[in-house]
Amino acid sequence: MPRPRRNKDTKSATAAVADTVTTFSAEAVKVTEKDTAEVLTAVDTVTNVTKTTKRKADDDDEDIENESPIEGEEKNNRRRSRLNGDQRRRLKNANREAAAKEESDDKDVKNEGPAEEEEEEEKDKAGPSSNKRKLLTGSQKRKLKRAKLEAAAKEESDDEDVKKESPAEKKKAKARPASKKQDNMPLAERTVITSLKRPMYIGAHVSGAGGVQNSVQNAANIGANSFALFLKSQRKWTSPPLADDAKTEFHAMAKKHGYDAAQHVLPHGSYLVNLAQSDTAKATQAYDNFVDDLKRCDALGIKLFNFHPGSSLGDTMEAACQRIAAQLNKSHKETTSVITVLENMCGSGNVVGSKFEELRDIIDLVEDKTRVGVCIDTCHTFAAGYDLRSPEAFAATMAEFDKIVGIKYLKALHLNDSKAPFGSHRDLHANIGTGFLGLRAFHNVMNYEPFQNLPMVLETPIDEKGPDGKSVENKQIWADEIKLLEGLIGRDVDSPEFLEEEKALQAKGASERNKIQEQVDKKKQKNTEANKKSKAKKKSKGKKEKKDEDSDEGSDAECGSCKEEEE
Repeated sequence: MPRPRRNKDTKSATAAVADTVTTFSAEAVKVTEKDTAEVLTAVDTVTNVTKTTKRKADDDDEDIENESPIEGEEKNNRRRSRLNGDQRRRLKNANREAAAKEESDDKDVKNEGPAEEEEEEEKDKAGPSSNKRKLLTGSQKRKLKRAKLEAAAKEESDDEDVKKESPAEKKKAKARPASKKQDNMPLAERTVITSLKRPMYIGAHVSGAGGVQNSVQNAANIGANSFALFLKSQRKWTSPPLADDAKTEFHAMAKKHGYDAAQHVLPHGSYLVNLAQSDTAKATQAYDNFVDDLKRCDALGIKLFNFHPGSSLGDTMEAACQRIAAQLNKSHKETTSVITVLENMCGSGNVVGSKFEELRDIIDLVEDKTRVGVCIDTCHTFAAGYDLRSPEAFAATMAEFDKIVGIKYLKALHLNDSKAPFGSHRDLHANIGTGFLGLRAFHNVMNYEPFQNLPMVLETPIDEKGPDGKSVENKQIWADEIKLLEGLIGRDVDSPEFLEEEKALQAKGASERNKIQEQVDKKKQKNTEANKKSKAKKKSKGKKEKKDEDSDEGSDAECGSCKEEEE
């Protein structure tokens, strides 16, 4: 439940207390005995107002306790809009200064004992005509002090969040609006598809933080003609339902920017989900998360949903593919039209989908073939052992895909270069042209007719080190790569300009490629040595077993001859 804020009456009472204290302190010497009665009346009035305000605040607190979280948040927002943090801090400081001044003036009162307090009260009863009476008696000053302390305590309680702000948090809060403004700045204009020689819809996996509707503007800012996003947190099993206003705004933003959500938006599934899971409880958990994403797609008018097939977890690939297909069949019956798009993988460990045959086996078991498809990731394809670099190698790979899976099932692409060498089975994305695939591979991709009109999504790294050494996202990288890829359509690879750009990009990624190549070579050498030792061990074991067999045969012969002699 949100913490209740001070109401208007509380602020007025606090201000009245501060004004009264200041007036009493500054004008004390001017007040005559004739005015004492009026002063005492003012003190009692302030005390009564404070008590009334406290009761009103308690009533407000009770009302707030009974209101819904949404209503409470709305009221808190209205209160914050009337009095911001700086204003609250200034008011609190004024109260503290007034309290300090009061304490300074009333040192004798603060040091009073019980007997002195009784004496002061007797003096109060003596009336205004008492010659020993002070301007404000001890008990009255204590009442005033208590009222101020109560108001200050209320102020501190209301401003607890402000008090707990660290300098770093305050600095971050001040910087946030500028950062948000920068994120909303357009980094590149979208290319009109009809101006390209081929209708290639290139984009990137953008952020949907703050609501899926924000992904549309983020895509437009980098000049994307397609985009991917997470429909919810990809690292949590459960998430709040899709808000109605987020859904409405997503549709409005897509219409405003001219995005066809059904064709060119490609959400990505959670990394937690493994549809090949054999454990019943875990399989149910994975399925629930998966189908929730599909229902969000239906609500947003999105027709494609990309996901990683999963892991066999040591079981056979055949059994894993069967479980994945069964989950897809079940999910299709719970949703209306979204196509579940299997992403091909790089082939590490027990991961399903690195071979075209595994994708085919899953599709073969799906009942509604119109509800299943494939997304080719260029980095995964290359790392899994399918070459894309030369025109001939690219053509051979795509022919193999068509023969085994079927080009009709191709629904989308992820465009990533590879930091790892060919067939390394390592999923390490590199920026376009800087990896082992190189710019020519993407020239092949951008000029392949069957890829036309499909969403083509960048997942290349955009993190860079800032001046303070911390990692920051530079979305300009995506904006530039989109233009680079669009520029490859119909481009002459033998032109001096292409050769120069190809060379520059390769030089840019040389250091990272060399580092990963060394790691791969080292691992390969280690595996080779391990295999040699294993073979040598098996060979030695085989010789020993053969020697034992020969020894057994000799013993049998000896026993036989002995037996013959005995006979």
